[in-house]
Amino acid sequence: MMRVRLKADGRLVEILADGSERALPPTPPEADAHILSPSIAPDRPPQVDAGYARRVRSQTRLTQAEFAARIGVPIETVRNWEQGKRHPRGPARALLKLLDQAPDVAFSVLGPKSL
Repeated sequence: MMRVRLKADGRLVEILADGSERALPPTPPEADAHILSPSIAPDRPPQVDAGYARRVRSQTRLTQAEFAARIGVPIETVRNWEQGKRHPRGPARALLKLLDQAPDVAFSVLGPKSL
């Protein structure tokens, strides 16, 4: 079983048996083209598009306040993502991908509603 970690700059690394890390080859751009912002500088990590963050939340049928409470972030964070003022990084980006692909699993792991 391969253990991987998502680094803060968006890279994936494999965790080796001795605890060291080995960089994994980058994912081809066309694989994640549906979630990435179209105007990405090549030297910066990919950013999740504001429309993607909004779509993930709307698929859960939660308001911004409810969504923020369920994932444990301030409502301002969700608003900033959806307005394109900020981009989710590292763990937040991974959580959005998980919520997009398997929302029931993600919410069951996150625990009961905290509203």
